[in-house]
Amino acid sequence: MTGTRKVQRSSGGVYDLGLHEVCGPKYRRPILGGRVAVRLDELIRQKVDEKGWEIVALEVMPDHVRLFVKHDPKSSASCAANQFKGFTSRVLQAEFPHLKSRMPTLWSSYFAASVGAVSTATVEKYINTQWERAGKKEKGDAS
Repeated sequence: MTGTRKVQRSSGGVYDLGLHEVCGPKYRRPILGGRVAVRLDELIRQKVDEKGWEIVALEVMPDHVRLFVKHDPKSSASCAANQFKGFTSRVLQAEFPHLKSRMPTLWSSYFAASVGAVSTATVEKYINTQWERAGKKEKGDAS
């Protein structure tokens, strides 16, 4: 979604709400690689579809997740983060028992910022170029 502004309409108004969220596993452990990363990506997309939101950019890194999502005005940043964290934690720990045995709580706190002070394109580019930054391993290296 680069270039022109895309607004959503509801019965009560018009909105364009973007949220940049970062969530990391407890102690920022690099456990989000391989099959876990693939499944986490699927689960986040499933939750976004369920809520009727839109993913602008999503990257699952070994030790954190960056998400730029467009959401409805009824959903706060904390609501969105908790939707992702609670749902993905339950499913991932059920499907990957080693996650539960290593860490009873999968996620630590989150960072959320509304996208408005910088352009949508800037946030999207920042998230999409995570793997190009110095010192980063290749995408999918961690297991």
